[in-house]
Amino acid sequence: MSTELQEIDSLEGEMSILNLGPTHPATHGIFQNILTMNGERIHNSEQTVGYIHRAFEKIAEHKPYNQITPLTDRLNYCSSPINNLGWHMTVEKLIKCTVPKRVDYMRIIIMELARISDHLVCNSVIAVDTGALTGFTYVFQQREKIYDIFEEVCGARLTTNIGRIGGFERDFSTRFYEKLNDFIKGFPKVFQQFSDLLERNRIFMDRCIGAGPISAERAMNYGFTGPNLRAAGVDHDVRVMNPYSSYQDFNFAIPVGTQGDTYDRFMVRQQEILESFKLVKDALANLPEGDYHADVPDFYLPPKDDVYNNMEALIYHFKIVMGEMDVPKGEVYHSVEGGNGELGFYLVSDGTRQPFRLHFRRPCFIYYQAYPEMIKGALLSDAVVTLSSMNVIAGELDA
Repeated sequence: MSTELQEIDSLEGEMSILNLGPTHPATHGIFQNILTMNGERIHNSEQTVGYIHRAFEKIAEHKPYNQITPLTDRLNYCSSPINNLGWHMTVEKLIKCTVPKRVDYMRIIIMELARISDHLVCNSVIAVDTGALTGFTYVFQQREKIYDIFEEVCGARLTTNIGRIGGFERDFSTRFYEKLNDFIKGFPKVFQQFSDLLERNRIFMDRCIGAGPISAERAMNYGFTGPNLRAAGVDHDVRVMNPYSSYQDFNFAIPVGTQGDTYDRFMVRQQEILESFKLVKDALANLPEGDYHADVPDFYLPPKDDVYNNMEALIYHFKIVMGEMDVPKGEVYHSVEGGNGELGFYLVSDGTRQPFRLHFRRPCFIYYQAYPEMIKGALLSDAVVTLSSMNVIAGELDA
């Protein structure tokens, strides 16, 4: 224990209790920290979670596989498409389905746009919690453009239900390419303005450097993944360590920090936004020809024209919609690099129409346990920006 923390533990005097949450605006979600404080210094923190627990895993055990996708939307709703497509890849792993290369590249475009959107929300909110609102308004215009792209693909913006087991429900439209090219053209200038506002801003740096640090060893012990782990100096990314969706075809850097503090977490996400933007451009420029879905009639809905005019297509449509397709027995785990780290799906099938067991590995739930240690001895204002920089999403915390 550091000398500063020993001094905090030895402080005498009357302690005060402060409820940080569950409805406090600084918590960015419905969860609570009961802080024991000596003046402005945090002596101890006790977490309370479960305010929006929705029993997703139990619900999933009573749903056919294609109807589980909307449940994943409600995990990290700042980057829903990554959750959706991660689930589809898990089922494809179970049924041993290989998707066309075009589907892989289409998924990369969508997932990296979602990662950009997620990181823009996190970093702009860190700025807001230090008193800087301007950057927030700048980048949210770009997030709206990303949502417009999602809407063109699937008709939804926030909770997307995007894609299907085996690929996508339709190919990218002409309008999609127009919206994506418009985003690619305008984003670098706006993001550079956002970076110029904050990255070397002395006030912002003073507020963030040294706030909520965690060492690489402690982060590993807690099970950190994603930007929070990389900010502590550990070079680990699921896209590189266990490539999926043809990520091995692309060259991209994995930014890492050194101190594991709020500023490092901010800067790691800043650099990841640039790498994701490069991935989107590369995937678009090299988008292969071919089908936008695999040949899996037991899981992929046939075209409506076939349903109206072909009895076999009508039968498949009915069986899929009504959840009457059996799947192989088996046990699989698949993970993707979500906005907050390793988002995994542990799936056990007993050969029936619903999963026997499904567990969501939510990165937020795992790294949030370190929060009391990270803020002990800190000022209350530091605890707020630390929570923002960890990007704890209540929907992912309470599945």
